[in-house]
Amino acid sequence: MSSVSIIGLGNMAGALAGRALAGGNAVELIGRDPAKAKELAAALNGATVGPAGAAPAGDIVVLAVPYGAAGAVVSEYGDALRGKVVIDITNPITPDFQGFVTPDGSSGAQEIAEAAPAGAQIVKAFNTLFSHVLAVGPAEGRTLDVFIAGDDAQAKARVSAFIESLGLRPLDTGELPMARALENVALLQLGLVAHSVKHTDFSLGVSILG
Repeated sequence: MSSVSIIGLGNMAGALAGRALAGGNAVELIGRDPAKAKELAAALNGATVGPAGAAPAGDIVVLAVPYGAAGAVVSEYGDALRGKVVIDITNPITPDFQGFVTPDGSSGAQEIAEAAPAGAQIVKAFNTLFSHVLAVGPAEGRTLDVFIAGDDAQAKARVSAFIESLGLRPLDTGELPMARALENVALLQLGLVAHSVKHTDFSLGVSILG
């Protein structure tokens, strides 16, 4: 099992924390609003609360904040992230849902990696799951797929083991530049919501034939 620090107190933070606790992982919640952090920890029954700005206790650190805040968070923690596996769940999508705020040819994960200290291993994961779908978990007997991308094989192995502890299936897509493709999958999902599916009660995954 893993020791996980989740930075952020929103819906994805709560969904991830709940599944992580159910999977037997140690979970620390970190947020700028101490009262909200304590409230969420109490609702989850088992999570601890870490002071904002203090070094995360977990070996795995999840950036469960909006993309616009992720770079600042990584810079703020600085060397406290050295030696940690940092999971980027963000989607750097423009407000009109038509493209990305990141430079052409880059991705949110790659930009975060640029801001991170040497020795922090960035892994993209969970960005293609809606929070309420993640909270519910496998539906109709089908395991949810979590696509991951990262440059360090050992870091991806640790994230994969964490994902499996949540009752989900990790699918490695390659090195960190593949995060751009994963962020495009999130954009595709928003297009489906707007134009065909008309709701967010779905997930995208892989069916292996034969």
